[in-house]
Amino acid sequence: MIGFELAEDQVAAQKWAREFAEKEVRPVAPHYDETEDFPWPVVAKAAEVGLYGMDFYRMIGEDDSGILQPLIVEELCWGCAGISLAIFGSGLPLVALLASGTPDQVATWSPRLFGTPDDPKVAAFAVTEPGAGSDVSSLRTRAARDGDDWVLNGQKVFITNGGIADVHVVVATVDPTLGHRGQASFVVPPGTPGLRQGKKERKLGIRASHTAEVLLEDCRVPADCLLGGEDRLNAKLAAARSPEAGGARNKDQRRTLSGALKTFEATRPIVGAQAVGIARAAFEFARDYARERAQFGKPIASQQAIAFKLADMATEIDAARLLVWRASWMARNGVPFTHAEGSMSKLKAGEVAVRVTDEAIQVLGGYGYIRDFPGEKWHRDSKIYSLFEGTSEIQRLVISRANGGMA
Repeated sequence: MIGFELAEDQVAAQKWAREFAEKEVRPVAPHYDETEDFPWPVVAKAAEVGLYGMDFYRMIGEDDSGILQPLIVEELCWGCAGISLAIFGSGLPLVALLASGTPDQVATWSPRLFGTPDDPKVAAFAVTEPGAGSDVSSLRTRAARDGDDWVLNGQKVFITNGGIADVHVVVATVDPTLGHRGQASFVVPPGTPGLRQGKKERKLGIRASHTAEVLLEDCRVPADCLLGGEDRLNAKLAAARSPEAGGARNKDQRRTLSGALKTFEATRPIVGAQAVGIARAAFEFARDYARERAQFGKPIASQQAIAFKLADMATEIDAARLLVWRASWMARNGVPFTHAEGSMSKLKAGEVAVRVTDEAIQVLGGYGYIRDFPGEKWHRDSKIYSLFEGTSEIQRLVISRANGGMA
């Protein structure tokens, strides 16, 4: 039998995150949405209470259900998606480090991604480029060995925490003839000459999350910053260059995943949980407004046109959440995403967030369109969830291939 009742510790964690979102996130969300500043004080408070840092991810790692992290993420995104991304943005480079790094590299670098509660830091995972978004095999950032160092040159765009991060994990091409099989990931330590922030992006939504270019100009890192080590890289390159690999590459390259894509696949359910949090916030606000707003002598919530909207919103949110929970459980318990369940959860949740926030504005009427009400912010925040970490079109491509499609 399958049970859907949350355990006591999960309920407690959910309440813990909800209280933090109510007290520390929601009151300052409008300020950071307007200023587009990075919310360092909120990150520091999150670190102080245990919602930011390695202790948080150790707690997540001890959760056999896989549900604890999406529960917490949903609550914080209910508070503000931009601030939540500022808090959880360092989780993506952590996943990349855990996926590719040696035990020594993980032990050395993972604490430095977060700093300490007294001096919090953030980290960045730098993959996307001007000519390489969904197609990570087209990365042009180069890594070349020079003596005891690796030298990185290239331009990364749309990087969460780019430039303000203490530690950057950068994906670069070692052999461009091999596509994604010729790529490797590198840790760029803090203060490394040759890495600098380029343009900071001014975004439609999630404005509290810092997004910027990362420019690499003869950026020199020690050899031990190559994640996984040189022996593993050389073995990978040799296998990719073999005649047998060439044939397999031409026939079935689409079914292999780069290290970057493996990182994104692992985190897609958590991205879905973020979208669910936004959708739930918009639904609850619209529902409460509809109960209070009277037209034609009765609350508009009793009008079938509005009541049915609310019914559809509630149903879609629950459906998205259940897909997120299933994929999160699968990921935690090592169950392969045979049918692209991770992509399903992210696709559904992202599109639900866009639809629900749009309908919430419709329920609010003119009040939904003005900035004194939060509906328009939630709608702006929601749109990114059909774009980043794989657009909705890419998710459909992944799902169709996993389920026997010919795309």
